[in-house]
Amino acid sequence: MTQDLPAPLPPALRPAQQQHVLNIVRRAAKAEILPRFRALAAAEISSKSRPDDLVTTADLQAEAMITRALKIAFPDALVIGEEAVSKDPSLLDGLANAPLAFIIDPVDGTWNFAHGMAVFGVILAVTQFGKPGFGLIYDPVADDWAIADSATGLAELQKASGNSSPLRVAMGKQIENLSGYIPLSLFEGPVLRQVAATLPSFARVTSLRCSAHEYRMVAQGHVDFLLTGMLHPWDHAAGALICAQAGAHVEMLDGGPYSAARRNGHLLVAPDRTTWNRLRKVFDFLVVQEPGGA
Repeated sequence: MTQDLPAPLPPALRPAQQQHVLNIVRRAAKAEILPRFRALAAAEISSKSRPDDLVTTADLQAEAMITRALKIAFPDALVIGEEAVSKDPSLLDGLANAPLAFIIDPVDGTWNFAHGMAVFGVILAVTQFGKPGFGLIYDPVADDWAIADSATGLAELQKASGNSSPLRVAMGKQIENLSGYIPLSLFEGPVLRQVAATLPSFARVTSLRCSAHEYRMVAQGHVDFLLTGMLHPWDHAAGALICAQAGAHVEMLDGGPYSAARRNGHLLVAPDRTTWNRLRKVFDFLVVQEPGGA
């Protein structure tokens, strides 16, 4: 897929365009997300695929606002939002062949948001033929953001004050010393039991129910690794790039680079290749379960 592209890709976004995209996300958060935090009426919360797979008015309105602004600024780009895909899954079909695509998760960690927990964020990725070229994970509460650009090697945590700090993943460790994120609720049946059986191997394993903050924690070196359950691009495209630019080894569990166009499989993010290989042996049984790539 992306590894077969005939020539190096140009930068996904120029610096001025990156700033414009950031401004769009921050405005949407201030207008549609933060005013509803801890202020949602029961009628503004509903379920999608499962009782705990929630969507709120904030998700819908923020996505609509971001989508409108992006289509005005980038009329030739493919713009895909999580909530739009829930209504029309065929929108994902265009990712692999799109020269420029924006992928939006308007409120990642909706369950947390709907229950008044300040562990949620806005995720935006820009891909070229499925390959992430720009990633942004914005925390509306703190008004700061993790940002990465594959063209320049940028990987920073930036704040509204203008201060910024480089992102750098942790040092590699032995299995028993690793802390990580595994979304147990996204595995089922015998596979869930197999995944759960690996937990005593590690120093600490948990889940924040929020990909945005999980990727930010890994990219800052506060947590060592991350294993995905489902491969929704709005959850992982930005974080995969941010962690890779911060020095992580980011690879599909069955081998090969991550692509936002891929639908199946598990992404594994680790501090370095040696640690990744150690983790790969622990989770080897998951590869057998994978039905294949997109």
